Amino acid sequence: MRLYRAAEAAMRRRTRDQMHMGENDLLALRFLLRAKQEHGVVSPTELGAYLGIKTSSVTVMIDRLEDAGHVVRRPSPVDRRRIVVETTEYADAEVRKTLTDMHSRMIGATAGIEPEIAAGIVSFLDRMREAVDEIEA
Repeated sequence: MRLYRAAEAAMRRRTRDQMHMGENDLLALRFLLRAKQEHGVVSPTELGAYLGIKTSSVTVMIDRLEDAGHVVRRPSPVDRRRIVVETTEYADAEVRKTLTDMHSRMIGATAGIEPEIAAGIVSFLDRMREAVDEIEA
């Protein structure tokens, strides 16, 4: 597990470097892309809650992502006094270009695993996630 986590951390570092963004920037972009696929829009408040950062930090991050062409601010479709943050087509293309090959290799690593073994692996990973989630801050 330690070796895998170290390899994954190194991969994330390379991805951030390639995309010229920090950890929270990349996490925000992935969250916004997923939200766009699932339900559409995210407010800066929701983004800050997801990342666990202050409103002022969210504003600075959105400014940075907007300057880089990754996100746009728009009026909320339900309350024009508020804004929402959405990814641009450029951001979607950039993430796909950067992550598609890595995702293909990860999927390829699972090819040929028998269903019973796959179920055991999923169970193990679920138990590991639960164990880590139970650690108090």
